[in-house]
Amino acid sequence: MSETPSNTLQYRFDGPEEAPVLILGPSLGTTWHMWDRQIPELTKQWRVFRFDLPGHGGAPAYPAGSVGDITTRLLATLEGLGVQRFGYAGCALGGAVGIELALRHPERLASLALIAASPRFGTADEFRQRGVIVRTNGLDPIARTAPERWFTGGFAAAQPAITEWAVQMVRTTDPGCYIASCEALASFDVRPELGRVGVPTLVLVGSDDQVTGPAEARTLVAGIPDARLAVVPGASHLVPVEQPAAVTDLLVRHFSTAWQPAYETSTGQTALPQAALKPVLSPAPPQPPQTGPVAEIAPVAVAPQVQGRPDPYDAGIKVRREVLGDAHVDRALAQADDFSGDFQELVTRYAWGEIWHRPGLDRRTRSCVTLTALVAGGHLDELAFHTRAALRNGLTPGEIKEVLLQAAVYCGVPAANSAFKVAQQVIREETTPQE
Repeated sequence: MSETPSNTLQYRFDGPEEAPVLILGPSLGTTWHMWDRQIPELTKQWRVFRFDLPGHGGAPAYPAGSVGDITTRLLATLEGLGVQRFGYAGCALGGAVGIELALRHPERLASLALIAASPRFGTADEFRQRGVIVRTNGLDPIARTAPERWFTGGFAAAQPAITEWAVQMVRTTDPGCYIASCEALASFDVRPELGRVGVPTLVLVGSDDQVTGPAEARTLVAGIPDARLAVVPGASHLVPVEQPAAVTDLLVRHFSTAWQPAYETSTGQTALPQAALKPVLSPAPPQPPQTGPVAEIAPVAVAPQVQGRPDPYDAGIKVRREVLGDAHVDRALAQADDFSGDFQELVTRYAWGEIWHRPGLDRRTRSCVTLTALVAGGHLDELAFHTRAALRNGLTPGEIKEVLLQAAVYCGVPAANSAFKVAQQVIREETTPQE
């Protein structure tokens, strides 16, 4: 067990001290105990390192809002322990950490297993919506529905003790850290980068996984040069718990046969891998996210860089999507035509790229200001989607109520009366847990 400062993770070791280190990464809402049934066999060959996500399993509640942040804390923990090179197996969010390690720190990784993982987990809107529900209702609605996301119906019915364990594991997670982990998954998208994963990789998935199923697994295998697929029948998302023997056997075989040696130069220094294990063409320029395999293409000529102030459009579209949601922005852009397209570009560039992107106010504060201004102007259509945005930006329904009460004093009771009706409907829709 460990003392855990804010820049590291809670961890435990099992197995002989002289053995090579194998790290097991957990899924969102779980603890290191999800791997309990793999430990007896794995510790015959490896010193197994397990960690908890922030606020999970009693770990200190220091939220980590990106996969990169979690990975940095993991590496800081390993540095403190003197662990330089290791194998890594991660489930779901833990798998995202494994991909991040392979892309950003390949010299540390000897072999990789990705379980119930994906290069992009659903849509950003789905995870940010989950954050809204947790912020409003707590973790109980998420906890109660965890077994149907994690296990097949037959397993859940036959194993009531494990099902209840899963519910309690989620229920005892720190809500703020759970919301931050949702944000980490919302912003994770490495589809254009999969071709740079140069470590031997096992992609393992349950045949009945409805969260990150065989389709996502095949995307990983198609994109990673040295990857193979294993589909475990009769298992859903938390496949190490539902089919422990099959998962253990696959991990033992993979890490026993695909443990890549350290890259040493003549000076004894660790070097980065020089090439992927499959032939590739010249490095490709960054490509936009796509659902199919990433094609390798020759580099294109780079246009001369124009000196001057950068165009705020790219920053604007990113912030606009994060605040209003992909669905809303996609709908607005799809409806634009020759008449309204220039207006959509203006809004993206100046409202979102110039103002919302400024660092002087946080997004919660900007939402408060925006709601008040919309009440004053009587812009009820805009008030509806900015109420949704306020929830996504971290305001609670109670805080939105306080903003509207304040607006009633300074903008007028009739205006606030209409605003309360709009906001009440939106809050009901956005914060009602999905059964």
